[in-house]
Amino acid sequence: MAARLRTAAPALLGPVLLPGLIGTPAHAAPDWTLAPAPGAGRPYVYAEGAPGTVLEDRLTLANPGAAPLTVRLGTGAWVALAATTVTVPPRTRADIPLTVTVPPGTPPGERTTAVTAAATRPAGRTATVRLHLRITGPAVAALSVEDVSTEGPTVRYTLVNRGNTVLRPRVELSADGLLGTAHRRTARTTPAELRPGHRVTRTETWGERPFLDSVSVRVVATAGPGTRADATASTTVVSRPAQAAALTSAVILLFAGIRRLRRSRTRPRATEANP
Repeated sequence: MAARLRTAAPALLGPVLLPGLIGTPAHAAPDWTLAPAPGAGRPYVYAEGAPGTVLEDRLTLANPGAAPLTVRLGTGAWVALAATTVTVPPRTRADIPLTVTVPPGTPPGERTTAVTAAATRPAGRTATVRLHLRITGPAVAALSVEDVSTEGPTVRYTLVNRGNTVLRPRVELSADGLLGTAHRRTARTTPAELRPGHRVTRTETWGERPFLDSVSVRVVATAGPGTRADATASTTVVSRPAQAAALTSAVILLFAGIRRLRRSRTRPRATEANP
């Protein structure tokens, strides 16, 4: 049930006398209970709504004993209670309003949370009520590939889930140069799920790199029909043999230049004849 967000916590409903327990000896009284209101017929709280809505329900704290009961309440994500500490007189129950606020942008699907209660007087006992939430809305699958870069034989890229559904991307890596295809790897699934709003950075290593080429590296990611993204980065590939050959050529040219310089310095200069 949808409702406006409350600016203040609502007051607890007044204690209600539990029938049939008047005159019950304290030692024979059953334990206190925390359950969805009215306390029977619902094993857990169920709520359904779209992102940005506030859902309302109630819990019932019953004290069938002969002494007052005080409990401290705790909640999971999105849940707020009218009070976090409740005292219930003997042989009565109290209804505790609760609200569930679904954050805007929450992806559709199922969520589970809980409300816990721990007795402080008398101390020692706890109870838990589960809350099952169903977030409605259209499912949107969106994926992007970002920050593609290369460093030596390593290609680095980032996958980002831009939608509201969990994705298992498949990634294909290719490198095309001026001299043809430098590298190509068939698509394969990433080892982990990518949740909405999350990103993961991965690295790949080239198999056989070209000897010397200007290469465009392309990363293509898919996650089901209609969900596709790609990005590219350019780099100049110089293999170690090419580097060695370039260094050897540079050394040869350097020594040739030094020899020419020495020869030019030792050669006698021609003098001009007197007229």
